[in-house]
Amino acid sequence: MLRSMVLRGNALTHSTRVAASRAMSTQALSNPTLSNIEKRWEGMPLQEQADLWMALRDRMKGSWKDLTLQEKKAAYWIAFGPHGPRSIDPPGTNARVAWGVVIGLAASLALFAGIRVAAKPAPYTMTKEYQEASNELLKQQGADPLTGISSPGYKGKGVIQSPPKQ
Repeated sequence: MLRSMVLRGNALTHSTRVAASRAMSTQALSNPTLSNIEKRWEGMPLQEQADLWMALRDRMKGSWKDLTLQEKKAAYWIAFGPHGPRSIDPPGTNARVAWGVVIGLAASLALFAGIRVAAKPAPYTMTKEYQEASNELLKQQGADPLTGISSPGYKGKGVIQSPPKQ
């Protein structure tokens, strides 16, 4: 018996909640509230925006046939319109981005050239002659005899990676 009362109590509270939400959403929003929403939306206070969206959301929970054309347009515009993160960039944004990229590339090129000018010369181990001598030493020592420089039929360059000395 207690169980049936609890279940009935839950059903009553649920049905009461459903009826209350239906009562809220059955009344159409006024046309002055929705008129020219595209131009007014950005200037509206956040609380008013939230209230309007919640009222439209409650209306959309019911049958969409009951929505007025103005409500459908307002709901679509609020959900997908060019405002907030989807707003259109102000004029000149692309030019500013392009100039920023050009300035960044120029600065990095200047830094690279400055480092190259101020750098010490390449070490003596980075000449082709030194690396060929290293190859000969590796062959004499029998380094990597299965697949490397000491293996029969090896056709690779070994450790040579630099151009000849000028």
